Amino acid sequence: MINISDLQTPCLLLELRKLNANLDRMAQRVDALGVRLRPHAKTAKSIDVLDRALGSGTGGITVSTLREAEYFLDHGITDILYAVAIAPAKLATAADLMRRGADLKILVESAETARIVSTEGRRAGLRYKAFVEIDSDGHRAGVRPASAELLEVADALDGVGAELSGVLTHAGSSYHCDDTAEIARIAASEREAVVRSAEFLRQAGHSCPEISLGSTPTITFASDLAGVTEARVGVYMFQDLVMAGLGVCAVEDIALSVLATIIGHRRDTGAPIIDAGWMALSRDRGTSMQKIDQGYGIVCDELGAVLPDMIVVAANQEHGIVGRRDGGMIDPSLFPVGKRLRILPNHACATAAAHDAFHVVGPDGTVEAAWPRCRGW
Repeated sequence: MINISDLQTPCLLLELRKLNANLDRMAQRVDALGVRLRPHAKTAKSIDVLDRALGSGTGGITVSTLREAEYFLDHGITDILYAVAIAPAKLATAADLMRRGADLKILVESAETARIVSTEGRRAGLRYKAFVEIDSDGHRAGVRPASAELLEVADALDGVGAELSGVLTHAGSSYHCDDTAEIARIAASEREAVVRSAEFLRQAGHSCPEISLGSTPTITFASDLAGVTEARVGVYMFQDLVMAGLGVCAVEDIALSVLATIIGHRRDTGAPIIDAGWMALSRDRGTSMQKIDQGYGIVCDELGAVLPDMIVVAANQEHGIVGRRDGGMIDPSLFPVGKRLRILPNHACATAAAHDAFHVVGPDGTVEAAWPRCRGW
């Protein structure tokens, strides 16, 4: 057994106790809402994490890349929803995954793509299972709920090379709310958009068995998911400062951090310089639009205790600058060269993306395991 003081920095730490608590909390939440949990693997990218998220069940997962789909199929998970609109050039990879045993669902958001998917499915002798993406909040992508455009997309899935498996949405605007009441309103709108779209398609003669939605904020604060079949959530496993700023979790629930070493000090302020810049922490500044700006992350001591009013105030590629929120002077003797610090991330997905593995740590700083993460597209 090694200690975190034996690890090279920067590296990614994962507190197993907090991870398990986050998983249990969301499992209970989804169960209370009466829907199926389809955890999103985009942050974890690790079978060790997803096995725990799925628990004793054999349910499906959500992925954001076909590389993730390949990785999890290699580890025995077959029920996979690829929740990014399919690029035509990726259909060959999707077909290969299906021939290897994946129950793969893909996503389309236009009649043009749906026609390509149907044509390529017929050519390959396969029937692609396709969800249609619904734009429930004008946030990013998808077709308007219960619209002529939606019906055109569904009609283009010809039933031979591709079939309509359901509708899907992600209320990304929930990440920009000012309070939990607003998140609850968005959650209600998210549900209404996909349920109404499914009913619209059924009335037009289409089978629409699955109604899929989710984000960690909306599932946390939804009061009613009637008509919905599954919830897709991912960052809940780890939580982060954006989630804490939204009221989704407490700072103490954040299971992920970056371990860094002090390598020097600013001459003008005494501010510690760490060996974790934006390559290790990410450039994500999601909290800058919230009531409390957390810079590039909250600073903790080596065992994870938050250092009051200390954040990473600036980041270069491989250098991070630790500072006080008020910009005041720091006594460098309190932060000697070689001292280890942990940084809590603004956005767990972006921070984790830089790292090859989670170093699983206990409350006493022992390193219990190293869990590899898959990377790439």
